Amino acid sequence: MRIGELLYKYRGYTPVPFFVAGIILANPRQDLMIFGAILMAFGELLRIISVSYIGVSSRAREIVAEKLVTNGPYAYIKNPMYTGNMFLYMGASIFAGGWLPLMLYLVILFFSIQYSLSVKYEESGLEDLHGEEYLNYKEAVPRFYPRLSPYPQKSKEKMELATALISEKTTFLAIIGFIIMVQLVWYLKS
Repeated sequence: MRIGELLYKYRGYTPVPFFVAGIILANPRQDLMIFGAILMAFGELLRIISVSYIGVSSRAREIVAEKLVTNGPYAYIKNPMYTGNMFLYMGASIFAGGWLPLMLYLVILFFSIQYSLSVKYEESGLEDLHGEEYLNYKEAVPRFYPRLSPYPQKSKEKMELATALISEKTTFLAIIGFIIMVQLVWYLKS
């Protein structure tokens, strides 16, 4: 198994050590908590919007894209969920406040490497599944930062917010648990 495939399959678990370290090393300050919460909220909002178009297949450990989704945020950026995750993880690091800026640098470095390797694996699978259609999309839409105009050959998926909210319940619980634990550390240190 290639490293990109391994990181892709277990991408839901790789943030856990960072969240645990964030709680253990927490040194929260109100200003950092506010700024971190804003980044986390933006990241989660981007995740919710992305999942509302791509559906629950975003949770799969295999590449299962029956259709190539190029609508919604995918018309501007190839991997909006990973971009949302980066904002979420950076926000969590800032929110916890421990070992800043080192923890923030480690989060950015680790997830940049993970997502670069995971995306290469994912792109290979999508090329196999969707051929020329995916190659055209891959060439036109950036991986991690948005293009200014939407991809012209947008797919027809509609936003399904209820599906996204149900799919994101695990992420919501993780965020809420993290916030509560850091708040508890803040209370105990006061």
